[in-house]
Amino acid sequence: MTDHITPIIGLAGGIGSGKSTIAKCFNQLGIQSVDADDVARLVVLPGSYCLDKIEQRYGSKILLNDGTLNRRALREIIFDTPSERSWLESLTHPAIREELLSQLQGATSQYVLLVHPLLFETKQNSICKYTIAIDVPVDVQLQRVVNRDQVDRESAQKIISAQLSNSERLMKADFILENAGNLNDMNAKVLKLHQKILESL
Repeated sequence: MTDHITPIIGLAGGIGSGKSTIAKCFNQLGIQSVDADDVARLVVLPGSYCLDKIEQRYGSKILLNDGTLNRRALREIIFDTPSERSWLESLTHPAIREELLSQLQGATSQYVLLVHPLLFETKQNSICKYTIAIDVPVDVQLQRVVNRDQVDRESAQKIISAQLSNSERLMKADFILENAGNLNDMNAKVLKLHQKILESL
């Protein structure tokens, strides 16, 4: 650990809320970001402890031909069986947390953004100085998930329902960023929020 600890600002938003787009706006202002979704993919790469355990539990049908995790097959298992979801979380969450902390500690910008869909659910907000919640209309969210992940509306709805509701997230956050989908607006909003954060540090 260094003497200088970079302040961590959490960025939370449900699936399809535009987290990565917003993180890029902060990156353009020179702020580094660590994305929990990227780290979640990292800890289940071929050869990893987590992927070995997942394969032991569900067999080779959980892998794609190239040996990587079949995320869609896994998603179907855990969304239909809560106990399997708990098992998976108890396996992957500690590994994700450890890798996140290691990446966050390496940050050198004025503050570092922790981009996390489950920031409050996993209690990762406890390591953040401030938290930002993305406010996005559910119908926009649904449409984005359907388009991006090529799933039907019912599956998209299931994923959204498994996360904190928008209003619960907004109540817990220090700052709110509204994202109805206009990138120019978003750059301006992020710049304003960035200045506000710098003043509060």
